[in-house]
Amino acid sequence: MGLVFGAGGVAGQAYHAGMLSALADLTGWDPRTAEVVVGTSAGALMAVGLRAGFSAADLAARATDDPLSTEGAALIAQAPPDDVDPEALPAVDRSRGPAAPELLRRAARRPWEVPPGSLAAAALPAGTRSTAAIRSGVTRFLGDSWPDQELWVCAVSLETGRLVVFGHPDAHDADGAEVTPGLAVAASCAIPGYFAPVEIGGVRYVDGAVASPTSADVLAGRNLDLVIVSAPMSVMAGEAKRPWNRVSRGVSRVLLTRESARLRRSGTAVIAVEPTAGDIELMSHDAMEARHRAAVTRHARETTLRRLAQPAVQALLGGLTDQALAG
Repeated sequence: MGLVFGAGGVAGQAYHAGMLSALADLTGWDPRTAEVVVGTSAGALMAVGLRAGFSAADLAARATDDPLSTEGAALIAQAPPDDVDPEALPAVDRSRGPAAPELLRRAARRPWEVPPGSLAAAALPAGTRSTAAIRSGVTRFLGDSWPDQELWVCAVSLETGRLVVFGHPDAHDADGAEVTPGLAVAASCAIPGYFAPVEIGGVRYVDGAVASPTSADVLAGRNLDLVIVSAPMSVMAGEAKRPWNRVSRGVSRVLLTRESARLRRSGTAVIAVEPTAGDIELMSHDAMEARHRAAVTRHARETTLRRLAQPAVQALLGGLTDQALAG
């Protein structure tokens, strides 16, 4: 069983929390026991929460500012204090020219080698905000070692324009540099033009959503029975009510559809959980807006319960329910 958490900023994290809460309550299955968890950008932070030991209920409670369970409160209390104040971080001094001129020149010579999203990231000026707080927050709960249970974190190299999956058994660290979970997640969250690229072993990385908001197909060939994808940047069929949502979220949906098809061809069943029109209205146009976080989580929980109650989905979830009963 695999879980995939897509990009989506603060609103995306809130959506993931509601989705997980619904999944756990409906099936009785504990998402912390997933064989492999894949995260992109905000989804990487949700994946870290699971691997750090937070239950689905506690992840939802953190999003809605409700009391944590005794177990969740203990995890918070036992973690070392976060030593980075985001408000005190100075702006990163960056040139306002293209972030990756070499990649642009390569694309001019061989355009088929550079994905469109990577081309856009290369053309934008490098962001000026530090990701130090993200790195510190991840390190607070995971330390500098990767968890025993598989955690895969998606980022994009500004040198090659290609997707890199940190934590993957076949991933190769740049120039032998050690890639800690904190560095990997900071790289995965480095939104082009907003956050400064994260340098690891002399290679600069940016947000994994540059390649795809979900990259669910990195699990093709992993021989999983089922993969559940939480895709905050996509949209459920027929639910894009506004023209700009039909375009932006439609692209995400097309990518997710292709990735799901590849997973199915490899023998893995897929359940994709995507926002409804009501979810999208609450998530607003600013993915970094935190004001509606609690409302997004609660609404996503209700819409996910309806999605998972569909007969075809219930048939796929039967194995999870059996695992929960056996456990």
